[in-house]
Amino acid sequence: MTRRQAYVLVVAAAVAPRALVLAVERGTILSQLVEKSDRFAQTLVASGTFGFLPGRPSAYTQPLYAWFLAGLYQVLERHWLVVGVAQIVVAALTAVLVFEIGRRVVSQAVGLAGALVATLHPFLVWHDVHTNREILDGLLLAAIALLALVVAERRGTLLALALGAAVGLAVLGNARLALLPLVLAAYVAWPFRPRGRASALAGAVLAGAVLAIAPWVVRNDVRVGCPAITTDARALWKANNENTYDVLARGGWIDDVPEPPGAPPWPELAADLTLAGTPTEVDECAQATYYRELVFDFWREQPGEKGRLAVQAVGMLWSPTFSVESEAGGGITRLGRDIVEPLFMIAVYLLAIVGAFLVPRRFLVLVLLLVGYNTLLAMVFAGTVRYRAPFDSLLALLAAAALVRGWRALRGRRALA
Repeated sequence: MTRRQAYVLVVAAAVAPRALVLAVERGTILSQLVEKSDRFAQTLVASGTFGFLPGRPSAYTQPLYAWFLAGLYQVLERHWLVVGVAQIVVAALTAVLVFEIGRRVVSQAVGLAGALVATLHPFLVWHDVHTNREILDGLLLAAIALLALVVAERRGTLLALALGAAVGLAVLGNARLALLPLVLAAYVAWPFRPRGRASALAGAVLAGAVLAIAPWVVRNDVRVGCPAITTDARALWKANNENTYDVLARGGWIDDVPEPPGAPPWPELAADLTLAGTPTEVDECAQATYYRELVFDFWREQPGEKGRLAVQAVGMLWSPTFSVESEAGGGITRLGRDIVEPLFMIAVYLLAIVGAFLVPRRFLVLVLLLVGYNTLLAMVFAGTVRYRAPFDSLLALLAAAALVRGWRALRGRRALA
């Protein structure tokens, strides 16, 4: 199979099942499980204000996905077909990047198998067509992995700067990746000699990330009142308090955690109250400080409970089954997620363990760094399938290495027979 033919097959595998899901789910794309970025995007297009209300700037979410949606709404319209098709295109681009990673680090066969496994992930086939910011997480993580491998191979400063910019964009899409530039800087610098060259590459990665993130942080300092990527520290608190463990254990999500007594209305609620006729002002920066202090108090005063939450988060992140009831859907969707998804992920996990012994060490280190970082962040925050899924393409490549080696061994035995 030529490289062009492989591209066609990978894109077809990404597009066809998602197009079918989009046709079936068209009535829910913009009405159920909608990311709050959609509201930011609508306000931005209607008024030029990035926030919940016109004239009231906000930093209560990471901006990248809202910008993505706003671009679609501005150029076309807010319609299920517009969002669904755009996100299918993103999924296809992600699959192509996964193919390129596998082709570069092992072989074209591994790249093809890895891309097919990654893009046919049952959860992603469903999730990718809905309004969710993880669609961009998956694309950027694939781009970051590919760029990191290229930088490690060619040692180019401009390439390292591009890698940093990609990581910076990923941070603007997911604030939990804020420390990832440091991880990638260390990766591209190790184990290069001389030290000066290694330092230059690491510095370029960090500089690229700063250049991508800084304008947004400055905007928030000027327009909102504090230099932050997001002021939504309330999300961190919802994942770190004495009620969180029990809520998650019974199948709920952190959004179901009750508010602390006397807590002020958060920005989204304040906007809803204002629209309902009760003008409500909110100081996002003060609220961010308030919730951060609650989190630090919880960690300091109840380290044992935080330890339980960390273990629970890791289990939820890596579980092949769904632990959050709201993500499980119903009918045939539930059947697929209760049976097909667990069997798929168990197979990927087992094959990835075998594949870890077959891929180049440099790639294996990168995979372990990225999935390890995601696991540590889950311990700090919370874990669920949708937080792991963007990283599953890396496991798919390890699994593909095992699949290709097994297939070739089987063919060799048949030839000898």
